[in-house]
Amino acid sequence: MLYCGVIYINFWSILTDLQILHDLIIHYRGNKLLPGNQAYTYIKTQPISLPKYDLSLHSQLHSDMDQGDGNIRYILSGEGANSTFTIDDSTGDIHAIQRLDREVKSQYVLRAQARHRVTGRPLEPESEFIVKIQDINDNEPKFLDGPYQASVPEMSPIGTSVIHLTATDADDPTYGNSARVVYSILEGQPYFSVEPKTGIVRVSLADMDREVREEYQVVIQAKDMGGQMGGLAGTTTVNITLSDVNDNPPKFAQKLYQMSVPESAPVGSVVGRIRAKDRDEGANAEMTYRIIDGDGRDTFDITTDPTNLFGIITIKKTLDFESKRSYTLKVEGSNRHLDPRYLNKGPFSDITIVHVSVEDVDEAPEFSAPFYYAEIPEDVEIGTIFKTVSARDPDAANNSIRYSIERTSDPGKYFYMDITSGALMTVLPLDREEIAWHNITILAMEMNNPNMIGSVSVAVKVIDINDNPPSLTQYYEAFVCENAKAGQLIQTVTATDPDEPTGGQHFYYSLAPEAASNPNFTLRDNQDNSAWILTRRGGWSQREQSVYHLPILVTDGEPPVQTATSTLTVRVCSCDADGNVLSCSAEAYTLPASLSRGALIAILACIFVLLVMILLMLSLRSHRKKPCLTDEEENVHENIVRYDDEGGGEEDTEAFDIAAMWNPREAQLGKLRQDMMPEIESLSRYVPQVCISGGIMATGDGNVHSYVLSKLYEADLDPCAPPYDSLQTYAYEGEGSVAESLSSLQSAASHNDHDYDYLNDWGPRFRKLAEMYGVIEANNSLW
Repeated sequence: MLYCGVIYINFWSILTDLQILHDLIIHYRGNKLLPGNQAYTYIKTQPISLPKYDLSLHSQLHSDMDQGDGNIRYILSGEGANSTFTIDDSTGDIHAIQRLDREVKSQYVLRAQARHRVTGRPLEPESEFIVKIQDINDNEPKFLDGPYQASVPEMSPIGTSVIHLTATDADDPTYGNSARVVYSILEGQPYFSVEPKTGIVRVSLADMDREVREEYQVVIQAKDMGGQMGGLAGTTTVNITLSDVNDNPPKFAQKLYQMSVPESAPVGSVVGRIRAKDRDEGANAEMTYRIIDGDGRDTFDITTDPTNLFGIITIKKTLDFESKRSYTLKVEGSNRHLDPRYLNKGPFSDITIVHVSVEDVDEAPEFSAPFYYAEIPEDVEIGTIFKTVSARDPDAANNSIRYSIERTSDPGKYFYMDITSGALMTVLPLDREEIAWHNITILAMEMNNPNMIGSVSVAVKVIDINDNPPSLTQYYEAFVCENAKAGQLIQTVTATDPDEPTGGQHFYYSLAPEAASNPNFTLRDNQDNSAWILTRRGGWSQREQSVYHLPILVTDGEPPVQTATSTLTVRVCSCDADGNVLSCSAEAYTLPASLSRGALIAILACIFVLLVMILLMLSLRSHRKKPCLTDEEENVHENIVRYDDEGGGEEDTEAFDIAAMWNPREAQLGKLRQDMMPEIESLSRYVPQVCISGGIMATGDGNVHSYVLSKLYEADLDPCAPPYDSLQTYAYEGEGSVAESLSSLQSAASHNDHDYDYLNDWGPRFRKLAEMYGVIEANNSLW
């Protein structure tokens, strides 16, 4: 509400001090108020209303001492004096010299006094009065926070509150209707309405759908004077947004989805993704997916992506094109968050079909087992087949497979793999004490695609055979005191054996047969893998004999029984009464008087150096006999072998016998040609002539195949063999050749058809040849 200004004068001060009540005149727009007490009473009960912008306002102060001669001077002081209000110092008239605004300042406190114009002496005490500014309707209502943003859920019922608006009017609310505001809606019907007195905006149209229209702009007006004609008005804009509710069910864009995935895709790979679209947004559009039916529900899985919008189909089990080429999935997508108020618009789920095709991929060969295990005794013969592996091409083409050993898994080259049958055999002697386990890798390669290689591990355990004799644990050197008596223990011996029998080690000790009747010492077997050496007599003397050598026979208990003899050295020493050794001077008794220990060491060192030199010379001579080809040497691609003898044709049965290829064993036992010696020793004797399971027969082609493989393996093991293959090219002769056929076969039938007259033109050298073909005789007959 706007306040109106008034002028209020404290008449008690005027009556007491100035005595001018009857002369006080207040002008308001030219109208004179009643003087005296009537004016005072009127003023006290009904203040005078003054327009705040009216500059014609003036009041008059008058003193009864003023005789009109100009000796009285009126002075005005206080708030707004001389800036907002001024006084005529002769007449006492008060005037407003500036526009008054109640909203800036609603009242002023002024003081007035009458003084003598010449002397300046106060004639009256200073009087105080208050000027109040009366309000008029000069301010329109204002929305201080506009424009406004509001939201309301879609599908809200009529009357739902959207926002509460308040307009502020700077006029005096206690005076008239200047500050009484009424609200109305200018734009936004019929969707929204506003309450006139409260300013609350409400929904006026039911079932507004966000998916149809989401935003609305509403214009609200606030008018003072209670909305009457002449009132001032202000407007504001309210932007209203319909918030989403879950009132739309999801729908798949397609009823059938086609997807494909290669059979080599690993478990967990993504096949594809699908989405059930929902017209809602945010949490109301979030989905959850599941496979409810289909023959692929155990092979595939579906999850929701992090946005909760898409369904991601992944592989749960390994795929195989050859076993199953397609799968069908029945997938359901449903809303994650449901609103019970709109369940009647459901169901809030949808179903689609996903067809997944498995694409064929060329796969590596697969072995029949994930790994293989074999046991083989260490004394097995070379060439023994101890394991056969098998692999197949899982593809529909079912290509042929070739087997090999991965070189790094068998650095010692103890084994050989048959490339066609997968038979694993030994080619070198095995020693369990050296290598007890062999972990080799077998490779299977497709013939038509060498890049497709499968692998499998074969663990070969070498079974122990009692092939090592036992020996004493260490080199024993015992001593016996000169004062030792018969039956005294001088040494305890134990044995060791690198073999590991199943039942544990059991050793048996005895004196060697040549020492069975030894008069000095005896041996007692303790039956716990140890033995005691005891004296048989007393009366020992260093001078008589200072060193005794006692041969001990140690036998293990596993078949085949292994026996070894070790020698125990016993020295005779001088001891004190407690048996402590004082000295054992064996040097004087063991070495000749003229030969010292240093000289003996020097002799042995010379012998060792000579042996090393001899071995080095033999090694150099063997290398000189069989030089290895190096990269610097010239590559030899053709071999020319000269023979000085002439073959005897078909009757020569000793030149070459094909039976050696069919049966190498019989070839070695058969008749050998006397004038020729084989240059390379055959390894075919190591190849067993037995059947390979699932492979080649031991006779016929199988023997030839094994023979060739043995030669191939022999070449692989030869470090001096050329590291390349030689391709021999021979000129073609025959019907397609420029020289035509040079064969004499079937030449008898066509002999007469040839003309050999040109032989006479070749000169005397070919005369004999011309005679053989009858060219000369034919010419002579013509002559």
